[in-house]
Amino acid sequence: MKFQPLADRIRPTTLADVVGQPHILGQTGLLRRIVESGNIPNMIFYGPSGVGKTTVASIIAAQTERKLYRLNATTASIADIKKIFDELGTLMAPNGALIYLDEIQYFNKKQQQSLLEFIEDGRITLIASTTENPYFYVFHAILSRSTVFEFKQIEAADIQPAVRRAFSLADASLHVPEEVCAYIAAACGGDVRKAINAVELLVQTAGGDTVTMEDAQQAAQRSSVRYDRDGDQHYDILSGLQKSIRGSDPDAAVHYLARLLASGDLISACRRLMVIAAEDIGLAYPQALPIVKACVDMANQLGLPEARIPLADAAILLATSPKSNSGIAAIDAAMADIHAGKSGDVPAHLKDSHYAGAKKLGRGLTYQYPHSYPNHWVRQQYLPDAIKDAQYYTYGDNKLEQKAKAYWDSIKK
Repeated sequence: MKFQPLADRIRPTTLADVVGQPHILGQTGLLRRIVESGNIPNMIFYGPSGVGKTTVASIIAAQTERKLYRLNATTASIADIKKIFDELGTLMAPNGALIYLDEIQYFNKKQQQSLLEFIEDGRITLIASTTENPYFYVFHAILSRSTVFEFKQIEAADIQPAVRRAFSLADASLHVPEEVCAYIAAACGGDVRKAINAVELLVQTAGGDTVTMEDAQQAAQRSSVRYDRDGDQHYDILSGLQKSIRGSDPDAAVHYLARLLASGDLISACRRLMVIAAEDIGLAYPQALPIVKACVDMANQLGLPEARIPLADAAILLATSPKSNSGIAAIDAAMADIHAGKSGDVPAHLKDSHYAGAKKLGRGLTYQYPHSYPNHWVRQQYLPDAIKDAQYYTYGDNKLEQKAKAYWDSIKK
């Protein structure tokens, strides 16, 4: 008899049995209402692995009495879809076909374009799934003909009943303490399939009539870390880190830093902390820049796990520091003018005059040396004539910048 994984044996057959996703599968959820109507559009299921995308596609196929064809874009080709298309209307697919194309982001643009002629025929319904943001990786013409549904990471409390049910189905005679079920549900990182696979491993290797916490920890080790350096999770966690520091929340900052470091991503953590020091703290506390750079240098010399210590210091320092974005606001405003063509020739009195013939060209003739004047300042024009009145920098409202403003206001009166 062919072996069937426990995750397949326990797979739900109705939407009511699907774990999680209440925002789309609840009583008023749009996807649930679409499935119950029987009029299934082309759809894209977007979300992390193990959250029910394949399961829901199978339920849709069963409820609409359509033949389900499962393809994976890493190995499938347009020829495979053409073969399915040729079977339409035969005994193989009398009611049309539903193609579940997993990991559609691995189809190149030409392959995705070729999909259009098949899904526009009406006899094929496409449900594509992807763990990557479809708005970055799926061809626009496919997106415009599809409805996108986001499947979210499942909470541990929702996974725990599924873990208990999996143990009962696999071996009802085993004694499984509730804390073991809770641990597996929490350690799987929102991936139901991982949790069920851990259950299957524990049942197969059970050394007695009780599943111990030690065995559960071995079976589910580190699976709670859901992270992909090239995927959405990477950028979402970096965004969470920066916005937490910008919002002066040291606890959240340390949390997101820990998620980066737990995945071994030291480089991204170091780069983002240095960016934050300049972008979000900036001139409110300029000393933060060399301090964070020193922490980053120390972290790179130490390596993980010790690197977590100076980086935690840096994250907490930044989160609890005064904030100013006046520096990035100034350079972005100046760059916007440059890109818009608002520039001009460098004023003649500022041009380089350290060469023979410079005076004949009028270079530097009227330049006034600020150090020769009281307070090392003299009024003269520095910007090109075309934008001589432009103002890019606005003093931040923090203590340090306001002190500098007060100083220069008194000098420039």
